Amino acid sequence: MKELKYLNKYLIKYRKRLLLGFFIVIIARILLLFTPGLIRNSVNVVELYLNGTNVSVNDVQFELVKNIFLILTASISAGIFTFLTRQTIINVSRFVEFDLKNEIFVQYQNLSMNFYKKNRTGDLMNRISEDVSKVRMYVGPAIMYSINTFTLIAITLFYMIRQSPELTFYTVCPLPILSFAIFKISRKINQKSKIVQESISKLSSFSQEIFSAIKIIKSYAIQETTKKKFNEISKLNKDNQIDLVRIQAMFFPLMIFLIGISNLFVIYIGGSKYLDGSIQQLGIIAEFIIYVNMLTWPVASLGWISSVVQQAEASQKRINEFLKQKNDIIQHDKISKIISGKIKVNNLSFKYDDSGIKALKKINFCLEAGNSLGIIGSTGSGKTSLINILLRTLDFDNGEILIDDLSIKKFHIQKLRAQIGIVNQDSFLFSDSISNNIRFGSKKADMTNITKVSKICSIHNEIINFNDKYNTLLGERGVNLSGGQKQRLCIARALIKNPKILILDDCLSALDNKTENEILKKIKKSYKNSKIIVSHRISSIKDCDNIIVMDDGEIIQTGKHNDLINTNGYYKNLFLEQSDNKD
Repeated sequence: MKELKYLNKYLIKYRKRLLLGFFIVIIARILLLFTPGLIRNSVNVVELYLNGTNVSVNDVQFELVKNIFLILTASISAGIFTFLTRQTIINVSRFVEFDLKNEIFVQYQNLSMNFYKKNRTGDLMNRISEDVSKVRMYVGPAIMYSINTFTLIAITLFYMIRQSPELTFYTVCPLPILSFAIFKISRKINQKSKIVQESISKLSSFSQEIFSAIKIIKSYAIQETTKKKFNEISKLNKDNQIDLVRIQAMFFPLMIFLIGISNLFVIYIGGSKYLDGSIQQLGIIAEFIIYVNMLTWPVASLGWISSVVQQAEASQKRINEFLKQKNDIIQHDKISKIISGKIKVNNLSFKYDDSGIKALKKINFCLEAGNSLGIIGSTGSGKTSLINILLRTLDFDNGEILIDDLSIKKFHIQKLRAQIGIVNQDSFLFSDSISNNIRFGSKKADMTNITKVSKICSIHNEIINFNDKYNTLLGERGVNLSGGQKQRLCIARALIKNPKILILDDCLSALDNKTENEILKKIKKSYKNSKIIVSHRISSIKDCDNIIVMDDGEIIQTGKHNDLINTNGYYKNLFLEQSDNKD
């Protein structure tokens, strides 16, 4: 259970509730154990009356009514305390689940982009959902039933041995067999459950992928192929589910069988001892039958508890693997200040650790506050790598980047990013209203500001033509919008935070030249802070104060547009090529 030691800090945090729950469990079990003794007394008084002893009908009725009242009182009281048990121990498990999920979520947000390249989204989701749920079962039900089981077994065996040690021995003989059998069945159920979960996950992933790619499937008319594949995965899932149910079906029949054997032992051996006079009272046999039935589930639950602990151990180990990971983006002095937007890059080089590819080689440039910088180059030239380093989603070892003449590594990462507006190549939108998607850039933004930036991005007129206007709900990733509409909304989302540095990373590719030029002119007129525009098209960057041309991780040309088109090289050739294509 070494992996589960990580949870000790939460158990300490909620120790008062757990201790209270522990005492409540003990009280509830003790109250329940009044019942067998009262039933024994009731049977004995009836036996005395039938044997012709000096006991009247009124005495029997009084004793029975009294015992019934006490049994009801004890049962109701035990029920109340059992309810309180769940309000303490089970609630603690929910608190721990809440805390652990939040801790994992915060850790996920703190880890670098390199982490997300190495891990699948589905696996990350499983660890924060399924694995945490397995751990919760250990913190809540497993602890509760463990206390319940050991308390009940200890007290019950004490009462049973006090009445008849020999009958106690024969009575409990089948119970360890029951516990062991349940343990073995539980392990089989766990193994099959894992297979079922994997098949469900595979079925869900396949379905999600099909729904996301429905346009392509219909376009290629491959519905029958995907249906056949779905049927195969679905059949496998069905077979796994049936295998699991077969094993689960053994659980209760086995329990009932072993309970029956214990009851037979009580009746046969107890009856024999009553006949030979070893047991003086018939009520003891009735008392033992109740004890057997009270002990059955606690003993059986030992196997179940063991199974739950095993699952929790495995799940916590998977969780710990992520929680122990460190962010490879190192913060130094954590300076928090309002920047002006000046950027200076000196001899910056960068190599990807996983692939060994050298993405940047001795990059040098300077962007003065309030100016604009255009970056152009072929695919794989290092443009996006440079942007990611400026955002500190990637870290670098060689060279330096200065923001307002201070090393970028000295800034508090979150405070720095909060002053940078980035629009990526991939236009990601949330399944929310249009206004909330824009407001994501600044939670304080009102509709006046939202409308203003929408007009700058030439999307306002299209939005007001929607039925619900700015309250229009978008589908997953903005599926009900065109590529150009999604790009313009993402630009509006960046502009609304009024960043000190605006970065447009090839985010105008879905727009025609007229709309692109219109947006860029509006941004230049209304937005006076620093701008970095990354593009494959010269039309996007031609009006920038300075342009750098990148190829294979190096800056091969730099200058203004008019100077570059009059100089032989990559930029001039690209300009001529794109001019010809335009014509």
